[in-house]
Amino acid sequence: MKQLKEKHPLAIRWFHWINFPVLMLMIWSGLLIYWANDIYRIGWGKTTLFRFFPDSFYKALNVPFRLAEGMSLHFVFMWLFVINGVLYMAYTFLSGEWRYLLPNRHSFREAWQVTLHDLGLRKTEPPVRKYNGAQRIAYTAVLLMGIGSLLTGLAIYKPTQLAWLTQLLGGYEAARAQHFVLTIGYVLFFVVHVLQVARAGWNNFRSMIAGFEVVDTPAPQASTAPAADRPAPSSI
Repeated sequence: MKQLKEKHPLAIRWFHWINFPVLMLMIWSGLLIYWANDIYRIGWGKTTLFRFFPDSFYKALNVPFRLAEGMSLHFVFMWLFVINGVLYMAYTFLSGEWRYLLPNRHSFREAWQVTLHDLGLRKTEPPVRKYNGAQRIAYTAVLLMGIGSLLTGLAIYKPTQLAWLTQLLGGYEAARAQHFVLTIGYVLFFVVHVLQVARAGWNNFRSMIAGFEVVDTPAPQASTAPAADRPAPSSI
């Protein structure tokens, strides 16, 4: 028997769907800015083993020579990103939702079990609850990454006016490197998140849109009492 069960409140769904396109636009505009000073690579000296974004990648996405556009978009959507994040944090604490999101002493062991199960290396399913240990750690990490992106972004946006913040983060170059690493972290989180959503199926995806999921409940059993013990039908 199919039954609708409420899963995600409206506020959580709104914060989720506002943050997703805003963050994607932040990453895109950041790429337009990064093109102007593409310095990060894996290698040593003059030897380069790997560049994060080759010229063919930039040309395929029409990225070159759009620095001013990237900066304008980045600084506009930065405020939407910050406002949405502040409202989400306020809602999480005021509603008590943080109790389900923050990792506890069992989360890291459970996260390892979830990872092994998802990779098909462990047959026993982890405990079913609103957020498992892996989700608690991932969502809390993304929240801290958002704070880190804001601080490092401000440090490289206003290195003179916010010199104390820039120096606290190790200087301009260090703050820029941290900002870049956090962006790569967002991309990896998106990839894993989308794969997990696809793996969980349509029912899970629908719950983040409509707020409910369809669950199977046992059908009510018919009465098995003997005919003599059943009440006689009333007559009119």
